Amino acid sequence: MQSTMPAALLDISEKHWALLLEKYPQHPWLVEYKTQVLPLFGLSDFIARSCWQDIDILQDLLQGQGLVEGVPDYDNLLRAQLPADVNDEAGLHKVLRRFRRHQMVRIAWLDLTSRQSIDTSLKQVSKLANALIQNACDWCYRHLQARYGTPMYQRTAQPMLVIGMGKLGGEELNFSSDIDLIFCYPEQGETLGGRKILENQQFFTKLGQKLISALNQVTADGQVFRVDMRLRPFGESGPLVMHFSALEDYYQEQGREWERYAMVKARVINPVVPHTDDLKAILRPFVFRRYMDYSAIEALRNMKRLISQEVRRRQLTDNIKLGAGGIREVEFIVQAFQLIRGGREAALQQPGLFEVLEELKLRQWLAEDDADSLGESYRFLRKAEHHLQQFNDAQTQTLPDNDIDRQRLCLAMGYPDYTSFCRALEQHMQTIHGQFQELIGDENEQGADEQISELQDLWNLPLSDGEALTLLQNLLQTTVAEAFWAELRDFAQDMRARAIGPRGRESLDKLMPWVLNACIKDSNQPQLVLQRLTGVVKAVCRRTAYLDLLLENPGALAQLVRLCNASPWIAEQIGRFPILLDELLNPQHLYQLAPLDGYFNELRQFMLRIPEQDLEARMEAMRQFKLGQQLKIAAADVTHVLPLMKVSDHLTFLAEAMIKQVVLDAWQQMTERYGRPAGLEGSDLGFGVIAYGKLGGIELGYGSDLDLVFVHNCDSCEDTDGPKAIESRQFYLKLAQRIMHLFNTKTASGDLYETDLRLRPSGNSGLLVCHINGFAEYQRAEAWTWEHQALCRSRFVFGDETLAKAFRQTRQDILCQPRDKQKLAQDVRQMREKMREHLQAGQGFDLKQGSGGIADIEFLTQYWVLSESHQQPALCFWSDNVRILESLQQHQIIKPEWAKALTEAYLAYRNAGHRYVLDGRSAVDDSGQFETLREQVRQIWQQTLGG
Repeated sequence: MQSTMPAALLDISEKHWALLLEKYPQHPWLVEYKTQVLPLFGLSDFIARSCWQDIDILQDLLQGQGLVEGVPDYDNLLRAQLPADVNDEAGLHKVLRRFRRHQMVRIAWLDLTSRQSIDTSLKQVSKLANALIQNACDWCYRHLQARYGTPMYQRTAQPMLVIGMGKLGGEELNFSSDIDLIFCYPEQGETLGGRKILENQQFFTKLGQKLISALNQVTADGQVFRVDMRLRPFGESGPLVMHFSALEDYYQEQGREWERYAMVKARVINPVVPHTDDLKAILRPFVFRRYMDYSAIEALRNMKRLISQEVRRRQLTDNIKLGAGGIREVEFIVQAFQLIRGGREAALQQPGLFEVLEELKLRQWLAEDDADSLGESYRFLRKAEHHLQQFNDAQTQTLPDNDIDRQRLCLAMGYPDYTSFCRALEQHMQTIHGQFQELIGDENEQGADEQISELQDLWNLPLSDGEALTLLQNLLQTTVAEAFWAELRDFAQDMRARAIGPRGRESLDKLMPWVLNACIKDSNQPQLVLQRLTGVVKAVCRRTAYLDLLLENPGALAQLVRLCNASPWIAEQIGRFPILLDELLNPQHLYQLAPLDGYFNELRQFMLRIPEQDLEARMEAMRQFKLGQQLKIAAADVTHVLPLMKVSDHLTFLAEAMIKQVVLDAWQQMTERYGRPAGLEGSDLGFGVIAYGKLGGIELGYGSDLDLVFVHNCDSCEDTDGPKAIESRQFYLKLAQRIMHLFNTKTASGDLYETDLRLRPSGNSGLLVCHINGFAEYQRAEAWTWEHQALCRSRFVFGDETLAKAFRQTRQDILCQPRDKQKLAQDVRQMREKMREHLQAGQGFDLKQGSGGIADIEFLTQYWVLSESHQQPALCFWSDNVRILESLQQHQIIKPEWAKALTEAYLAYRNAGHRYVLDGRSAVDDSGQFETLREQVRQIWQQTLGG
């Protein structure tokens, strides 16, 4: 191989070799193996790096029996390296990681030199994973057993069963894969024979945590596997371990279609008789229905649709796993048969893809040629995937974009150049996609009619203005046709000047007649909608996946026209963030909002697909979720499904869900690095978030920023308990900084929210987070009147209940203080004048800052709360203006006609503000429609505050 290796790879291998000799001069035997080693060092930085770290690997491979072909007995090999004197977790971690590295180098060596088939390689990686998981689990069990005793049920010892999911379950594990696990145990009970008795649930939770740490933790020796536990019942919010009865209840009552699909490949890694059979008996009825279940086709179709959305979301290109004709489509084909027929055919109830594919061929459910070509193409993709990961032990399914890795891939796959490889790859993926479409696909071919044919001519032919208008006048009134053609002509000229490539040009030419047809047929203002739609098309024209989405999904195009017709703001949002087009695929879903208390659960489910370690992807995913939900709210708004108050409620509860997720993500990241602050109990964070302004008043609008204050209740001067310990109160400052980073960092989908922390004690000169007692003292002794006004519109939105109670008590104490009404009125009046001077728009009626506008009403309610709450404490219960006005009327602080006038004006202004945002206008009215309301507000202001 060395003689055929490109010069660039030879150069890399020589550098690795020089580093090896420099580190190990005491091993002269190395020189005689140079010609054997150099090609592998050129092909894999992972192999070179591993041999440099541990020369014993190379010695075993070259001078021992390490390169003997076949599947080693990993279990016994590892047991021999885990002697009884490995009595601490650090020792366990070292042995596991070194063993994994040694064996993975061996597998990569045999793969890259084509000395074993991809079937053998997949089996070896899986068997290796089995051994590492099982031995780690057994060691951790014994370690806990020595302290707590043996978990029992009716005098029978209880094991923890580890279920391997996905490719681990099917024994087809990727070279650099993470592993999906679920933990369970047979029966509830308690431990026996230890120094401290634990319930079985507690024992196995500790065991699960230690097993995850043994495999997942990154040490100086690396990592065994990235462990993903999110497939367990209830996902991240569920218990780490469940007993069989709870597991059965969950899958019978709450198991979802995707969980059924995932369970097809479930396999117990550490089988224990008879418990493994009991577990299979529990899971089998959930996964495999007794009847021929053709509904599985639609479920898989939906899952494929979600994967296609994921590919677009993450802008994945050249992905041999998720793209059309990729690895996942083969898995879907095979699992479709398993889900449909598996309830009646026990032979299909096995997790391995190759074995099931043989059964499908044997029973002639797949034609022999189809099954063979599918298997051949699948093996080709898996071999390519394996090699891509073996270059640097990195989990990737994306074809390389650099010459070095392309050369490596060609050598490993046996192709003379990258073009030849790509040609073969394309043939295999076309084979897979053709079979996938035949079985599962649902491409929706749009038939052409006469009007579409004319619009194809309008778009594709070089028509004169006269010819175009003649054609359009059959469809539109003359003046509308002229405006429509002018807009289309300018857009066409613009697109001709753009470099969108032949594929993009082809997709655009297919799509545009349908866009024009939708504008004419589905809109009462076609030229305006065309302008908005072409803005979206310009934004996505270089990403053909989105053009294809609209072309292949007429319903999505119809929804896009409907929303662009209703709101230029929505059109602008979709243009800025094309990922929102995915939300249009299912109209029923688009207008079906989450319940107010359901946003966090929806967000949590959405985030399950993102590894906790991938911080950038998690930030982007949060932004995509927020944008998608905000679009759904706006869609419901413009179609009058939601009234104004409900729109603000949904936007507010969405923001609160985002705050909760941001804080939890920041907490996870900070505690991984620094550990937990001292003095915390259970799941407490010792941290809270207070919302002010529109968020505090449950009156959030589109594009509103978030006014936040962070508090903690840490009284300890001790350090955190993590690997990089810091003073506990310093931890909360870093936590607040991290939260702001997660909110404000701009990703492809922009920032999450604009945030404003200036209402914290001492404003911009104060700490980002303050102690709750310091917050209370500041409000009592130092806060200005305007800060007490702001407190009227504040709420505790996330954090520990002890902090929430302390905040609510402080808020009530401050708002209920007796005040000099004359001095209070003067302060409120002066602050309002300052605001109007600095913030009011110049022309027309500024709905918020103008005289008689929103801010005047807010200041009036705040004045009444501050002046009267010492006698009527109930006045300070609510933080939103409408309910404050109701409360003021109920307690006879203001007259009913005042409450009615102010509420009517307030809602009218806010409703108009919402409309103006959706119409792409500033919140300034020049129509004079609000003059009567303004005058009423001015009179009440004058009578209450004077000036």
